[in-house]
Amino acid sequence: MNQIQDLHKQAMDLAEMAQVAKLKGDSVLALQLSKQAFEKERLAAELIVNNFAAEPTRSVLHRSAATLAIDCGEIAAAERLIAVALSGNPPQEIAEELKDLFVQINIDKYFARRGIEFDSAKL
Repeated sequence: MNQIQDLHKQAMDLAEMAQVAKLKGDSVLALQLSKQAFEKERLAAELIVNNFAAEPTRSVLHRSAATLAIDCGEIAAAERLIAVALSGNPPQEIAEELKDLFVQINIDKYFARRGIEFDSAKL
């Protein structure tokens, strides 16, 4: 568990640094740091992926990795992380958050396939 905790802490530190860079207007550095944060969190999630008894840690790490993936534009990776998290036994609240993330990254494509213009700003 120490390796998972270490990776998670590194990921959160990098994510915080990315937010600071974003606030300072350095989008290039923010994206680099976000990608590094995503990779650390993805690695932490992978270390616990088959431990279904480790809820809510398992689903929380996957939700966090999916959120970081979205932040750096890795949408396909985010979808996989969400699916993996939901394939376990996440607590109801985390499961709902995972489903909300999935909708967030797919709602525009859903409406576009049906020829409907959707203004996500109205949500």
